[in-house]
Amino acid sequence: MRRRAFLTGLATVAAWPHIGQAQLRSKPHRIGFLSQQPGQSSLFSRTFIEGLRDLGYVEGQNITIEWRMTPDREQLTRWAAELAGMNLDAIVTGGGPAVRAAKQATSTTPIVMGYSGDPVGTGLVPSLSRPGGNLTGFSFMSPDLSAKRVEVLAEAFPTVRRLATLWNPEDPVYALELERSEKAARGLGMTLFPIAFRGAGEFEAAFDSIVAAQADGLVVFAHSLTLANSRRLVEMANRQAFPTMYGLREYVVEGGLIAYGPRVTDLFRRSAVYVDRILKGTKPADMPVEQPTKFELAINLKTAKVLNLTIPPTLLARADEVIE
Repeated sequence: MRRRAFLTGLATVAAWPHIGQAQLRSKPHRIGFLSQQPGQSSLFSRTFIEGLRDLGYVEGQNITIEWRMTPDREQLTRWAAELAGMNLDAIVTGGGPAVRAAKQATSTTPIVMGYSGDPVGTGLVPSLSRPGGNLTGFSFMSPDLSAKRVEVLAEAFPTVRRLATLWNPEDPVYALELERSEKAARGLGMTLFPIAFRGAGEFEAAFDSIVAAQADGLVVFAHSLTLANSRRLVEMANRQAFPTMYGLREYVVEGGLIAYGPRVTDLFRRSAVYVDRILKGTKPADMPVEQPTKFELAINLKTAKVLNLTIPPTLLARADEVIE
């Protein structure tokens, strides 16, 4: 009996590491989601959740998500610090300001960029192929697409000569987009008028400046602050009834006229894949920053008709999405 009890005891001791590992695996993973897009039900967060579900992660069961979303930059910084102190498995960010806030808050917790305009040009990572450190994710190539957007707008509306653009001097990627937009505009015989804003409270004054500049066209860069206020911006642009080019199809869905860019929802779905790899042990430093390979031209024909604007048939034929 003593021998049997001894062997049983040995078996129990030998099983301890395995029991510990099983208990560890049964604990839900904990990640954070930091964004300037308000509301957990926003399109990007929904797509991210769907991506996690496709990989077997269900919120409230085997994964817990700490949601932190606000258009306020100071609150974003505070919440980044809060998430950094929670010993999370990873933090997912939406937009450059959220990425920078998270990067400043922690150098150890893995960070996955759901999207960022130009992470190399703005100094977030040293290179796309070797990001190093605790930061990786996705870039939607905003500066690289700036010239193309101006060219498409000029093709659609050849009479546009005074082109305005909204830009935020506090966000470094705007400066890169502005530089390339100005160069493209000059090459097409246009004059570009940069209209500065630093928050949603300055949109009205910015549009007053656009009117004062006698602009006959507008480019709206795709960034967290403008995305978070897309419906309001679209309404204000449509009120002026001049051709407006946006950076993402989401603006066109809200009633904007025309947009050219990647589908950001795809990037957030891919972000779930990156989170999965991190949870399984891959280091962010070993995961290249990915760029989109597909870009879409979206046109809201309903808005064009309301604004009494004619879209060339050749451009309509090339559009990936036409809302009628």
